[in-house]
This record gives sequence, C-alpha cells and structure tokens, in this order.
Amino acid sequence: MHATRRPRAAITWSFVVAFAAAVSALGTSAQDRAVEYAVKATFLYKFAAFVEWPAGAFTSAADPLVICVAGNDGVTALVDDAALGQTVDGHALVVTHLAPGARMPRCHILYVAETARPAMAALVDSVAGAPVLTVVDGSAAAGSAVINFVLQGNRVRFDIDLKAAQRNRLAVSSKLLALAAAVRQ
Repeated sequence: MHATRRPRAAITWSFVVAFAAAVSALGTSAQDRAVEYAVKATFLYKFAAFVEWPAGAFTSAADPLVICVAGNDGVTALVDDAALGQTVDGHALVVTHLAPGARMPRCHILYVAETARPAMAALVDSVAGAPVLTVVDGSAAAGSAVINFVLQGNRVRFDIDLKAAQRNRLAVSSKLLALAAAVRQ
C-alpha cells in the first residue's frame, strides 16, 4: 500500500494534530481517561495514512486494512467506533479483537493494550518481519514494537522505533516522525 501524500492525508493529519492539541491537558479523572482512550483509538487508525506497506501486504486493492487489538482497555473498547466507516487509501478499516491464546490472524496494525502486558512481547514478536505496524500502550517492556503510546505532561504522545519498522518492512512518513516524542534509530 502506498500512503501517498495528498491533500486528504494532510487534512486528516491536521485533524489528528488538532484533536491531540485539544486534549493536551489530560488529568486523572475518569472523564480525562476517557478522552485519553479516545485519542489513542483515533491515533490507531490515523497512523495508517502515514505508513507505507510493502508490495504484497494487500492481496488486492479491495482488501480491508485490518486492525487487530489484544487486551481489554479503554482503547480497545473505543477503536471499533473510531474506525467505523473510515478508509485509508481506499482500504476499509476492519477491527478484530484477539482472544487470549488465539491464533494470530492477518493484521496490518496490531495494538497490544497495557492489560495484555504479560503477552505483549510474545504478541509483538509473533509478527516480527511481517508487514505489521505494532503499537503498544505505555510499556517500558514494549521491546520491539514500532509505536509506543506514552503520556508526557498529561498529553498522549508516542515514540517510534525505526529499527522495528524496518524489520517489518514498513516506511514511516517523516511527518509522523516529526510528531513523535522520541524516535529510536
């Protein structure tokens, strides 16, 4: 899949940046946590517009872009609604919730919630080398995930591991890299 740089992508990214700025002062209340989860759920599918998948990642132009989620947190509860009706480069988004111990289906994005921490490394490693954008939530044990959500100054941010992206044959847009809290080479 080619994540072409076109006005629609710029508009989409502008929305993400504006949305993130609007919730930049998250606190610790339940309402603030709900906003944090909503931002992360939105980021999950918005990241796709700024990642280039290798040839063969999609068998046809009509294939959906599959987001697999593991664990059970506020993000996994909201990602279905956030992705509903959305497309990236003509690929409809489909969300699949993984049952613990289930066989890994074909995914383009794999999100591992903090609640799945015991299995986090194994899940991320299970797709190593496959064209899968791995995203984890705030864990120092994230290891080889491409993107790691972090909270900085009560803001939802993310770190990017370029080595992990290259291992999974993904090209991450410089626009996304510029917005990362940290980029590991």
